[in-house]
Amino acid sequence: MGAQLRVYRQKIKSAQTTKKITKAMELIAASRIQKAQARVAASTPYSRAITRAVSAVASHSNIAHFLTAEPDQIDRAAVVIVTSDRGLAGAFNSQVLREAEQLTTLLRSEGKEIAYYLVGRKAVGYFQFRRRVAARQWVGNSENPEFELAKEISDALLADFTRDFTDGGVDEIHIVSNRFVSMMTQTPEVVRLLPLEVVEATEATSTSTEVYPLYEFEPDPASVLDALLPAYIESRIFNALLQSAAAKHAATQKAMKSASDNADNLITDYTRLANNARQAEITQQISEIVGGADALVSAK
Repeated sequence: MGAQLRVYRQKIKSAQTTKKITKAMELIAASRIQKAQARVAASTPYSRAITRAVSAVASHSNIAHFLTAEPDQIDRAAVVIVTSDRGLAGAFNSQVLREAEQLTTLLRSEGKEIAYYLVGRKAVGYFQFRRRVAARQWVGNSENPEFELAKEISDALLADFTRDFTDGGVDEIHIVSNRFVSMMTQTPEVVRLLPLEVVEATEATSTSTEVYPLYEFEPDPASVLDALLPAYIESRIFNALLQSAAAKHAATQKAMKSASDNADNLITDYTRLANNARQAEITQQISEIVGGADALVSAK
């Protein structure tokens, strides 16, 4: 009984130590979420505005630009997978990788080759473990991404997008990442960045009383699209990185709170078992004392 009681006390101490760690990580994640949410809120309007600007140029001009023109044949697609550098975030990384695998299956069923661009150590480790080749990879800045990282990714994607297929270029660009919905919900999403899908709003304009502006382009629509292209890709990628960072902190807080609650349950369970073992040991000792006393009385 004494050995069993020592085991339970050791397990209680281990669970208490684990709870201290998970509680500290929960508090750290909670302190970082506010800043991450503020950065997302600050970047989202610009990303939407520049997307509307690009759509406006494409909708109100009659030029065939590679930014919006659908190629006759898509031979290779670029898939950007955004994960985190660290784990302990529940299903945060696994759901993105699962979404990327589903996208890969879909694209390959259409006869397209895949070029992967990996962001985060979890995606890099996932591909290395499966001995799969990636075109480019970036690690080390997933929890607090800077614009320089988005620009570097954008430059690499644009360089491959403007290159011919025979030279290793790509014909379309997809990005797979987690989107921050709320503190409890982070959903993976797939967005095709290029070619830009422009929706003509003919029906909406016929039923709406809003007066839409007339556009004039200087020096010409093609030059405007050429100038907007880098800014469009950079802003969309940067916003995706910020969304992923905010979702990561929320997922970490949720996972660490669950771990702390589980540690509490373990402490409660082991405390009850330790109390039972201690009570059984006391009962056994009393029984031995009473039995010895009875034996002495019988001997007299």
